[in-house]
Order: sequence, then structure tokens, then C-alpha cells
Amino acid sequence: MAKKQGKRYGLWFIVILLLVGLAGFGTNGFSGNVRSIGTVGDKEISVTAYQRTLQNQIRMLSQQFGTPISMQQAQAFGLDQAALQQVILTRTLDNEASALGISVGDETVLDRLRQIPDFQGGSGFNRETYRLALQQSGQSEAEFETTLREDVARNLLQAAIVGGVPTADAYADNLIQYIGEQRSVTWAAVGPEALTTAIPAPTDAELQAYYDANPDDFTLPESRDITYAWLTPDMIQDQMNVNDAAIEQLYNDRISEFVQPERRLVERLVYLDQAQADAAIASLNAGEATFEDLVVARGLSLSDIDLGDVSRDELGAAGDAVFAARSGDVVGPFDAGLGQALFRMNAVLAASETPLEDAADDLREELAANAARDVINDGVDQVIDLLAGGARLEDLAERTDMQLGTIAWTDARTDGIAAYEAFRNAAASVSEGEFPEVIDLADGGIFALRVDGVTPPAVQPLEDVRAEVIAGWQDQARQEAVIALADGIAASILPLTGFDTLGLTPTVEESLTRRSFVAGAPADFNDTIFEMAVGDVRVLPGDDGAVIVRLDAIAPPDMADETNVAQKAQLAQDASQGIAQNIFEAYAASLQAQTELNINQATVNAVNAQFQ
Repeated sequence: MAKKQGKRYGLWFIVILLLVGLAGFGTNGFSGNVRSIGTVGDKEISVTAYQRTLQNQIRMLSQQFGTPISMQQAQAFGLDQAALQQVILTRTLDNEASALGISVGDETVLDRLRQIPDFQGGSGFNRETYRLALQQSGQSEAEFETTLREDVARNLLQAAIVGGVPTADAYADNLIQYIGEQRSVTWAAVGPEALTTAIPAPTDAELQAYYDANPDDFTLPESRDITYAWLTPDMIQDQMNVNDAAIEQLYNDRISEFVQPERRLVERLVYLDQAQADAAIASLNAGEATFEDLVVARGLSLSDIDLGDVSRDELGAAGDAVFAARSGDVVGPFDAGLGQALFRMNAVLAASETPLEDAADDLREELAANAARDVINDGVDQVIDLLAGGARLEDLAERTDMQLGTIAWTDARTDGIAAYEAFRNAAASVSEGEFPEVIDLADGGIFALRVDGVTPPAVQPLEDVRAEVIAGWQDQARQEAVIALADGIAASILPLTGFDTLGLTPTVEESLTRRSFVAGAPADFNDTIFEMAVGDVRVLPGDDGAVIVRLDAIAPPDMADETNVAQKAQLAQDASQGIAQNIFEAYAASLQAQTELNINQATVNAVNAQFQ
């Protein structure tokens, strides 16, 4: 009895300790006793600052994904750690600014207060609005103004750190010289038709040499001998009973697909108020502007105002007028909810109706397919149990509706069951001797497979691919002959030689940059001409012949081109910002290493728990 009583007292002692430990936490997470998650130097990191930073991180990621994300997802992305590091860095800078004596006076703080929109009244800054806003956020005026003062001081410190970074004009000049430098060339294609002699038949030795030099061209890929059992809705769809009542019900449920009222193709141009809309329609009716002019004047394009095909009811107050209009007519203005709008009717789409008897076959097939999927889904457990009990795939074909098949599978096969991605993935990953598992197919079917053997990649015997080897050798010999011909022609080309005097059809390209694209030229055309000196002539292999190119001129970038000017400015700005960022990061890292940091992880965890 004494032992039991001792245990009871011990339990109550633990409970009391827990209550004392949690005294700083309210029902909503924290009471006024817990205001900090830690310290950096002499500065506290407030709970509110961490909460607000984490909340902003979560909101931004939610906006990026287009859907709210949970705290668990936020932690998986590391947002809690990012928020913690952000507030630590902020307070580290605040601590350093304070240590350096950087601060601002009350007048500066007041000036910043006056600029905050949330504190404005009818005639500017309103102290009562300011007081109420702080009261709602749980802050005192002194706390908020201290935070504001620290923000300004921190910004001054950051500006001092990176303010001395010079503009990177020299760097931008060098880059734009490289990027924008220009080449003018003359080039011509030389094709197989220029050859005056036929390509001779290859000797056995030449064939053997080509075959030995290009084994990949004649290698069969790895092949897997696979046995599979499968069942798809198509296989049993005809066995499904579908009654007429179900077909009629589905038809009625989706009546909007089969019975469509008359519709119109419409554009809607919205104005903020009645006066603007009236002025627009007046200028249109007077012939002073076209509808397109009105659209451009609103800063929009026709695609921005296109409603597509709409019914009379969807147009609201404008419905009757739009449906009475002729193609091309503009009517309005009408109230469009967003403002007053003009509507242009572009085309009439007649009403359409598909009777039940015409839609019945498709609906019956759809219902039968759904029923077949249900049957397959209901039978999955039976198949799994059979496999678990030692049944082979051949047994599945005998004891269920599944059908047995075999395939010599390679990654090039996409026919039959290999048309399904799930099968291809399984066929590539399952090992020989591995236990078959039931896998779903995209159409509601299932399958299980067994790898019976694997044939590794193998080079086919020369005699089996002799025709392909001959064709490959001839293509190579023809290419080599064309290149040799082009080399001979190129040797006679001088800086002033006309290509046409040599039987070529020249193309002159001027002001080419490294970003230019020359249609019909080989892929390495641009790289080559930027390696050449003026007057140089090169021969480049092409897909079906060769190209002769002569470099005629080199010119510096055209700095009258707005694209080059804008790119140079952007390069200088990006470089300066990058240097400034590197300097700031190095300074911040050094500062954090020298500043004492204490984080109460239990408090951080409690804040995180509020977001669950």
C-alpha cells in the first residue's frame, strides 16, 4: 500500500513539474512570458519575428505552387530552417549596428512612420489609426518604433558594406565585345550530285574494316524473355451487362454535352466607369476609332478580351443585345460586374442536340468499361492471394480471367502490352527470378510479369547484316569523296574569288554574331567562323555532303543596336550585384562566426507546432 501511495505522489510531482514548465505557454501557443526564441549577441530574436518570417515563407511557396502547403511540407522544403537563419542574420546585423553606434533619430523614425500606408487617415498619418493597428498586432508603440529604428540602422550598415562596389563596366565591355562581335562570310554547299564518278563497290576487306570500326551500328540491344499475365477492361468489356436505364441516367447527368443552346463567339472590353464606356462607343459609332483601336488604347490585346463561345445566360444583361447583333457588331455598354463593357459579336454557333439513341452506343461502351474496371479492381486481392500462395503466372491464366503472354522485350518495343509505360518500367527493372507482383495499368487493367532470361547486347554476325554494312560503307565513302572534292575547290579560293566562277552557288551572310542561326549550315558553322581569320577558307562536313566557307570580314559589336546596349547594361548590373552579394555574404558569415548565438529549440518547436 505504501509503495502504491509513493508512486501516486511521484506521478503528481511529475505533473506539477510539467505544468510549471508549460506556464509560459498559452492555449494558443504562447503567453506574454515567452517572447524570444533566443539571442544573438545582445539582441533577442522575438517569437513574433520568427513567426512572421516563417509565415511569409510558407505563403510565398504556396503562391508559387498555386495551392496551400502544410507545415509538414514546409519543413520538408526546409522553410523552417530558412526562416530561422533569416531572423538570426537580421539580428546579427542589428547587434553589429548597435555595437558600431549606428542609429537614427526620432525625426527619421517619425518620417518612416508617416510613409507606412496602414497608418494613414484621410489627411495623412493618423496617430489613432497607428495606435489601433499596433493594438491589433499585439505590439506597443515603443516596441514597433524600436523595430523601425533598428531596420533603418541595419539598412545603413548593409549599404555601407556594399556601397563601395564599383560598376563592372570593363567586365561588361569585354563580354559584349565577345558576344556582339560580327562576321561576314561567303559559303556554298557541295553535295553528292557534284561527284563525277560513281562510288565503287566495297571489297570484302573494306566491309570487314567498316564493320569492325562501327560495332554499335550492328549491335542488338539487351533482350529480356518475359512471361506475363494481364487483364484489361477491353478484354472483358463485352461481358458486362449495361441496362438502358443506366444509359439514360448517364445521358441526363451529362445533358450539357449532348444538348447545347445557340452560342456566340464574343469579345468583351471593360471600362472602369460609365463615362469612359460611353465615350468609347461614341467614338466607335462616329468612325473615329475601330474596336481594335479601343482595345489597344486600354493597353490590351484581342486575346485578353476573348470570351470564347458563350450562351445568352452567360452574358447576363448583355445577352439579348449580343444575340440580336450581326457578326462584327459592337453593342453596349452593359454592366459586366467588373465595370461597364462593350461586346463584339464575331460569329454565331447554332444550337446542337445529340439524341439519346445516337449517344447510346458510346455511353453503353463507357459504362461497360467502367464496370469492367470495377470487376478487375474487385479481383485484385484474389490475384495477390494466388501469387502469395505460390501460383505461377500460368496458373493465373487458368484460374482467373487474366490472359497469358510472352514477349522478347527491348527498350524499343512499344507494341501490345509494351505500349503501357508501367509494363516498360517493370520490364526494365525486374530481375531474373524475382517474385511476380501485381501492377496497375493506366486504363484500369493489371498485370504481373516474370523475367525468364536475359540476352545481353550482341554484335550481329557480318553475314546477317551485310546489306546494312554495305549501305553504311557507301554513305561514308560518298561523304569522304564529297569532302575531298570540296577540299580541292577550297584550295583555289582566294579572298576575291567569286564562288560562282567555280561552279558553286554562293550565299553571303553579313553581320553574323555568335547567337546567329544560318539555315542549311552544319551545326558547328558559327563556332568555326569565329575561329577563322579574314580570308581563311574552311571545309565543314555536312549531313549529306560538305560546306565551303570563307571569312570575308570581322566587325566589332554594333553599339547602335539597342539589344547590345541593353545587354551591356544588364551584364554590368548583374556583375555588380553579384560582387556586392558575395561581399555581403562573406561579411555576414564572418560576423555570425564572431557573435554568440543561443537558440531555445524547445521554443522554436513550439512555434512550429502552431502552424500544424
